[in-house]
Amino acid sequence: MKIRIDAAGRARALPEATLANSYLERFDRAGRTAGLGPASIVEFDVGRKGGFPEDRLRRVIESPHSLLCCLDERGNRLSSPEFATRLAGWREQGISEAVFLIGGADGIPERIRGASDFSLSFGPMVFPHMLARVMLAEQLYRAASILCGTPYHRN
Repeated sequence: MKIRIDAAGRARALPEATLANSYLERFDRAGRTAGLGPASIVEFDVGRKGGFPEDRLRRVIESPHSLLCCLDERGNRLSSPEFATRLAGWREQGISEAVFLIGGADGIPERIRGASDFSLSFGPMVFPHMLARVMLAEQLYRAASILCGTPYHRN
């Protein structure tokens, strides 16, 4: 199952981009064993005309083999093992691509949140979208490690 992170803003050479990419590289290696990956980050500018990449997201929403997961502080709060189980469940359901959407300063528009398949929260606090990329990338790597039984995640 491919993983795509659609993220608002341009990371450029920020340290957050380096860290997120490092976790995604680790995820790609660990995820192969668990049938997950590859993973990629696709950036978009909210400030540009059109804002959210609605055409691309519409294809995900309308496809029975794709899944849209919005990161939102009102979403489902999962432990790392629960998140790993959720990823494995999506893979077993035949989902070929899971798209995780990270909004900008104004969040994700309701019309997109309402059409998503799942909403994920890192807690009630709001985090900068660049930091949310790192947190999601790390949790993806952790989930792959849990599914493979490697010692990265210790109970």
